[in-house]
Amino acid sequence: MAELHGPPDPETSMAAALDSAAAALSTVWESAREGTANRVSGAQLRAVMVVEQYDGINLRRLASRLGMLLSSASRLCDRLVAAGMLEREPGRFDRREISLHLTPEARRLLAELRADRQAQLAVVLAGMSPAGRTALLQGMREFDETARRQQAQTPAPSGPDDLDPPTGPAADWSEDADRPGPAVWTGASAGPERTVGPPRESPTAEPPVARTA
Repeated sequence: MAELHGPPDPETSMAAALDSAAAALSTVWESAREGTANRVSGAQLRAVMVVEQYDGINLRRLASRLGMLLSSASRLCDRLVAAGMLEREPGRFDRREISLHLTPEARRLLAELRADRQAQLAVVLAGMSPAGRTALLQGMREFDETARRQQAQTPAPSGPDDLDPPTGPAADWSEDADRPGPAVWTGASAGPERTVGPPRESPTAEPPVARTA
């Protein structure tokens, strides 16, 4: 019986090999990340890195970049502002829009993270051949340039983040801001406000007047 599927194409085979080889690189990344775990969560660190890359980004764009609901990203930023990692400022072109910026403390955190990462990478690179190091660097640079170019050409996803979540005491969104995923809304939809006043009395008919003969 003839095979229904032929051998995988070179790109697929290379992707599988790269995915396997990248496990060691991911281990170095995670090891350096653990040094910041006592100050920021994983989701908070991703948000800080996005704000570093897009200084002045607004909340809606940040939520889209992180793949979060707008309400989750808002709470995430609240925690980062409270921790002294983010600053909110009125937008340059629209004063009603809030732009996000890193604080000096956040920049120090990222500098420490990268220094730790680079120190661990240097240990691994020292055991490689000069030709292997050169080939690795050249390939990673081209990979990075291609990934950035493709990302720039991909439109931002549209979906729940384009809509403001319900607000008010009746709306209770219970999502984990530190983990992107669907939210579960446990409250009823809030309707328009109604003025509550004293109960309206029902009209009553006047008693009949007795007629005299």
